[in-house]
Amino acid sequence: MVAKGLPQHQQLRAEGLTVAVVAARWNQAIVDDLLERALATARELGVKADTYRVDGALELPVVVQACARRYDAVVALGCVIRGQTAHFDYVCDSVTQGLTRIALDEETPVGNGVLTVDNDAQARERAGGEGAVEDKGADALRAALSTAVELRKVQSLRVKG
Repeated sequence: MVAKGLPQHQQLRAEGLTVAVVAARWNQAIVDDLLERALATARELGVKADTYRVDGALELPVVVQACARRYDAVVALGCVIRGQTAHFDYVCDSVTQGLTRIALDEETPVGNGVLTVDNDAQARERAGGEGAVEDKGADALRAALSTAVELRKVQSLRVKG
């Protein structure tokens, strides 16, 4: 079930950058795997990472936004598992739109590591823990930091005019 089109890991030079990792407590065992992998990747890259915890996925955007004003990049981690009602759709849409808006409004990269899955087995396959086939916590962190590196290049350019 490995994601098609996943970019190959390139040499990422992110030393000196700061990243906030905001993780939900809902579905904590899965989110803890995502968090562990994100923090391990930050250590490997020599990046300072601070962790913040919120109750659920809907609480992620407000803390992510506060962090986006203070860090070079932010990673949101959570896990929303489909249930019997439309609540899943509302939560997933709300969180995705919120994280996207924050990245654009604050001009800060936000790595979306919120799993949106049909069941617990799918979540575990993506969470990067033992036996997982994907590592979405690490992927979200790498994506946010890679974007932060590129954004710094753009911001260092002289403004036209």
